[in-house]
Amino acid sequence: MEVLVMAGQLILGLSILVGLHEWGHMAAAKLFGMRVEKYYIGFPPKIFSIQRGETEYGIGAIPLGGFVKISGMIDESMDTAAMTAEPQPWEFRSKPAWQRLIVMLGGIIVNVIVGIFIFVVMAYNQGEQILSREELNKYGIVASPLAQEIGLKTGDKIVKINGKTYDDYSAIMSPEVFMGSNSSYTVDRNGEEVQIEIPNNLIEELAERDEKGTFLVPRTPFKIADIAPGSNADKAGLKANDKITAVNGTPIQLFDELQSTLQTLKGKTSTITVQRGTEQKSFKVDVTPEGTIGFSSQPLLNFTTIEYTLPEAVVAGTEEAFGVVYTNIKGFGKIFRGEVSASKALSGPIGIARMFGGIWDWQKFWRLTGLLSMVLAFMNALPIPALDGGHAIILTYEIVSGRKPSDAFLENAQKVGMVLLLGLMAFAIFNDVWKVIF
Repeated sequence: MEVLVMAGQLILGLSILVGLHEWGHMAAAKLFGMRVEKYYIGFPPKIFSIQRGETEYGIGAIPLGGFVKISGMIDESMDTAAMTAEPQPWEFRSKPAWQRLIVMLGGIIVNVIVGIFIFVVMAYNQGEQILSREELNKYGIVASPLAQEIGLKTGDKIVKINGKTYDDYSAIMSPEVFMGSNSSYTVDRNGEEVQIEIPNNLIEELAERDEKGTFLVPRTPFKIADIAPGSNADKAGLKANDKITAVNGTPIQLFDELQSTLQTLKGKTSTITVQRGTEQKSFKVDVTPEGTIGFSSQPLLNFTTIEYTLPEAVVAGTEEAFGVVYTNIKGFGKIFRGEVSASKALSGPIGIARMFGGIWDWQKFWRLTGLLSMVLAFMNALPIPALDGGHAIILTYEIVSGRKPSDAFLENAQKVGMVLLLGLMAFAIFNDVWKVIF
């Protein structure tokens, strides 16, 4: 079922984004009087289509893309037979270069608008929840195995990033840290300042070990949020809002302390002491072989929620949207510098589906869809033949020089671009499968 949920979210998200991207091309083409022969979401074979005026609207069986067919344009269909006839007024090739450029940029522009819109709406509706540096450093951080390997320890208090102070917890996981070079944390360890150098390939290791969400998390007091029905905690009589204060007489204050203690008690019956209202109660609880008892926790740190007015949400949402582009640029820079390998940094459809997860969470869905909209805009803007960015470079050359490249050049450029894109797609899919298997 989880696989179906992942696939469903991926298909819905891509269908929305690809449909809007191709609509951007089509709307611009029709605006300038170009004939749009086909508008498809998904690639052939065809599932369904309907003719409306000059355009055939359809859905393809392969939900990993889409296309528009504009008369008189050399595109991925490689239908060059019609190019031998005299140009017609409604054809792409007969229009001024600046109009053709706008048509090619139409999809990118729409994806940028969609990405910004999603992030603005989320900022306005949900605000932003932050954990201040002071609140984070009340108890310090929990260091994952990878964090421990680079020199961090559970209980460390991060006081500086790259030698500078910071405002809130999100800064320690920011692109400036993971995508930059020669980054560092300064930590307070039992009253002594310690400098921790961050390896340039840390982002690669995080992806390989799937530790990005657990690399550095706040140490926090907690209470029981929910009890899993039928779990050992449920059978023993624990309830939501109980605060666990001891296990087998050993005091417990922080959630990571409980986790560590339960790992030493796998498969054993333990005495769990809780604070319930004004009472102290003890329960005999069987610990599972995995070291759990069956509840979810609620952190008791003081998170601050920032609520945005609409103008503030526009600014915050726009910054977050373009932050995605900035992160991608930094990521490509690390690949080109050889600090991370492309095979570990790039993801295809399977990797993206796993990002959505096996539970349908609309908030997460829309955040990832907004992120993917900006990524799709960025990738399409790359100056690769067959991508919108490649077409835009050629058209910009034509506008500046006043000379139009030959049809033969455009055909060959399209062929080279298609080979590159198909190769990249094959690599990404194979890479995803390899990661899943190994």
